[in-house]
Amino acid sequence: MGTVKSANTTPEIHVRKFLHRSGFRYNICRKDLPGKPDIVLPKYRTAIFVNGCFWHQHPGCKKSARPVTNIEFWDNKLNKNVDRDARSVLALNELGWKVIVIWECKSKNPSKLSELAEDIRS
Repeated sequence: MGTVKSANTTPEIHVRKFLHRSGFRYNICRKDLPGKPDIVLPKYRTAIFVNGCFWHQHPGCKKSARPVTNIEFWDNKLNKNVDRDARSVLALNELGWKVIVIWECKSKNPSKLSELAEDIRS
């Protein structure tokens, strides 16, 4: 797990490049906001999390399958991640921020990223 990156991951870079090409300007890794969103668009008061399907348990995704060994450890770890994500989204919403979650498996899909631009502007 030590080699798992927490910032500047490939999915994050895909999303950031799309946003920049689309004319959005953003900050990355704002530590002053709950959950430390990966991308923040202050002008739109929008926080974007780019989540890995496995680590954040993307519902219905084949990449989110849990390991079959050391089940207790993985259940505990992954459930904590999901709970922390929910608390972060709730805290940001209470502060008046719009929250968008982009899943790793959707980050390379141009049509999904186009939907992202529409979500930001709405």
